Amino acid sequence: MNPQDYEVDIRPLRVEDGGGFIALAPELPGCMSDGETPQEALANAYDAIACWIEAAAEMGRPVPEPRRAAA
Repeated sequence: MNPQDYEVDIRPLRVEDGGGFIALAPELPGCMSDGETPQEALANAYDAIACWIEAAAEMGRPVPEPRRAAA
């Protein structure tokens, strides 16, 4: 599976939370990352998605199919 096929939601973080942006992959529970810019958060999220998929496969857990079609 291609990490870029998964939806990623990017939101700004409050200054109190360190600033920057958080990136969440809603289809993969607990899969998230962050970055100083939206682009960095997205790139980091794709790395996190790849790690999430790899860990799930190693543990024998199912990996949800992406809900959206690749653009």
